[in-house]
Amino acid sequence: MARNFTSLSAGVLERINRGEDVPCPIVVQVLGIKRIPSSNPGGQDRYRLVLTDGVDTHNFAMLAIPLNSLYEDGQLTEFTIVRIDRFVPSKVNRNDNNERQVLIVFEMTPLHPGSEVGTKIETAKSAPKAFNNTAPQAQKENYSGNTNSYSNNQSAQKANMSMNASGVDLSEHLTMPIESLSPYQNKWVIKARVMSKSAIRTWSNAKGEGKLFSMDLCDETGEIRCTGFRDMVDRYYDMLEIDKVYYISKCQLKPANKQYSQLKNDYEMTMNSDTQIQPCIEDQSSIPKMKYDLVTITDLAGKAPDSVIDVIGICKEAGPVQKFTSRANKELTKREITLIDQSNASISLTLWGNEALTFNDFDNPVVFLKGAKLGEYNGGKTLGALQSTVIKINPDLPEGHRLRGWFENGGSDGNFVTLSTRSGGGNMSTDFCTFHEAKLKNMGAEKPEYFQIMGMIHTIRSENMMYKACPNGECNKKVVDMNNGTYRCDKCNIETTEYKNRLLVNMMIGDWTSNRWVTFFSELGEKVLEKKTDEIAHLMESDKKEAENFIQSVLFKPKIYKLRTKVETYGDVPRNKISAIAVGETKIRDYNQYLLKNIRSLTGIEKVESKE
Repeated sequence: MARNFTSLSAGVLERINRGEDVPCPIVVQVLGIKRIPSSNPGGQDRYRLVLTDGVDTHNFAMLAIPLNSLYEDGQLTEFTIVRIDRFVPSKVNRNDNNERQVLIVFEMTPLHPGSEVGTKIETAKSAPKAFNNTAPQAQKENYSGNTNSYSNNQSAQKANMSMNASGVDLSEHLTMPIESLSPYQNKWVIKARVMSKSAIRTWSNAKGEGKLFSMDLCDETGEIRCTGFRDMVDRYYDMLEIDKVYYISKCQLKPANKQYSQLKNDYEMTMNSDTQIQPCIEDQSSIPKMKYDLVTITDLAGKAPDSVIDVIGICKEAGPVQKFTSRANKELTKREITLIDQSNASISLTLWGNEALTFNDFDNPVVFLKGAKLGEYNGGKTLGALQSTVIKINPDLPEGHRLRGWFENGGSDGNFVTLSTRSGGGNMSTDFCTFHEAKLKNMGAEKPEYFQIMGMIHTIRSENMMYKACPNGECNKKVVDMNNGTYRCDKCNIETTEYKNRLLVNMMIGDWTSNRWVTFFSELGEKVLEKKTDEIAHLMESDKKEAENFIQSVLFKPKIYKLRTKVETYGDVPRNKISAIAVGETKIRDYNQYLLKNIRSLTGIEKVESKE
C-alpha cells in the first residue's frame, strides 16, 4: 500500500522563474545533490540541488552554508521531500544574452526521507520539465521577486539624494544576503552596515604607488570585507561612516585572504569602476548593529595563542605613548593599557599608530574589541589590535553599560588576577607587594615573577652607569674598544668608529620594610633621571660636582615601581636579581586599597565580614 506524502507545491517553480513574489513555505522534492568544492583553501564547500514541484524541475538551487549539515548528516538525499521556509532568487549571467535564475535556500526542513519516498513524484500527466533557468529579458535591469524577509519593498517616495552617481536607485532592487554572495554572480545588491573602516593607507613598490582602505560589512546573514583602491578612495571614503547602512553593488568577489581578515566568510569584495554605493534612508532595523561573541578576561587564560576573540573591559590604567624605530627602520607608535572586567582579571592591550595617539584614558573608558589577537609572552597573555580589529570606546552595548555600573559600584576596588605577566610602557597591572613580602614568598625562585611597590630611590651608583653600545639599529650589544679608534661588535661582526651610550644603572630602592638594588635599563633610566643618556654622559665627563648634584636631585621621590625578580646563579651562588620594568607616579587610591586589605587581614575584619 502506497504511503501518502505531503503534496508538492505544484507550479511554484515556474512562478518563481517568472519573477513572481511567491510566499513561503513551499514543498518540493530533491532529485539530485552535487558538491561544489570551495575555491578558497580551508573554505567551506557548497551544495547544489535539483528540485521538482511535480510539474517543473529547477536545476540550480544552492544551499546556504549553515544548511550543509542536512546533507552531511544524511538527512538530505535523492527523492527527499522538503519544506523551504526561506529562500532568495538570484540572477547570474551565463553570457551576454541571458541570465540564470538561482535559488539560494536559507531555511529548509526535511519532511519525508528519500529512502521512504523512493521515486520521483509527478503531479502532472507528463513528466516534470526542466527550466533553462533563464530570467525574462524584461526583468534584467529592474527586476523584482520573492524577498522572504530580505525584500526592500519600501515606500514609493524616494529622495533624489538616495541615488548614486549612476542615477540608479539601488533600493528599488532586490537585495541579496551577504551569505549567498559568490564569484559566480555579477548582478547583485546587498544592504549592509559598516562595522569598521580602516584609515587610508599608501603603498609604493616597483609596480607603482597608490592608496587604499577597507571596511567590514554585515547584515543579518553574515559579514564580509570590502576594499577600495586609488580612485575608489576618493569617491567613497568620506561618504562611508561606521554604523551606517548602505546599498552596495557591482564589486568583484574573490577568495578571502585569511592572513589579513578574520571574518567568517570565504570571500571578500574589491571595488572597481562599476561599483555603486548608496546610503540607505529607509528602515534599518533588520540590519544588526554588530555581531560579536564576547569572552571574559579570565577565560582568555585558557585560549590558545593567536586566537582572534571579542572582548570588552574597563581601562583601569594606561601607559604613556611610546615611539620607536623597528628593525625595518620604520617609525612605530604604541601604547599599552590595562583592561579589567567582572571576572576579576586584568590583561594588557597594545594599541598601535593612530589608536595609540588618540586613545583617551580619562574617566576609565569602556573598551570594546572585535577581532583582537591574543598573544602570549613569557607565560602571560596579552591582547593586540590588528588592522581588522574593531575598537569602540564607551560603546552603546548592554554589556558595556553593565560593566560601567559594576566598575562605579565598587568593582574597581577588587583584587585582579593579572594575565599579562610582563608588559612595558608604564603599565602597572601587577599586584602590590613589599620587598619583605617578596622575600617571604620566595618570589623568582623558579621563574621570573612581577610585583609593584611604592618606594623611593636612596642611592644611585654613578660609576659605570653606562656603556658603549653598537650603533647598528637596535643591536645595543656592548662593543669592544680596539684601542685604535674603532669599536667592534661581535654580534653584528662589524668594526666602526662610532658607538652609542646606553644606560645600565643600579639604584637602591627602599620601601617601608627594606631596601633592594634594582637595575634600570636605558629608556627607563632616562625616565627616572629625567635626562637623555648623552646628556648624562656629557655631564659625568665634564663636571663631576654638577653631576653629583644632579644625582642627588632625583633621590627620595616616592613613585610606583613595577619590578621583575628572578633568582640567577653566579659561580654556584644564587642571587636574586631585580630589574625595573616600568615606573609611574604614586596613585594613593590604589595603594590605600592594598594597605586596607592588609589591615583587614591582620585584624581579622575579613573573617568577621565573611561570617556575616
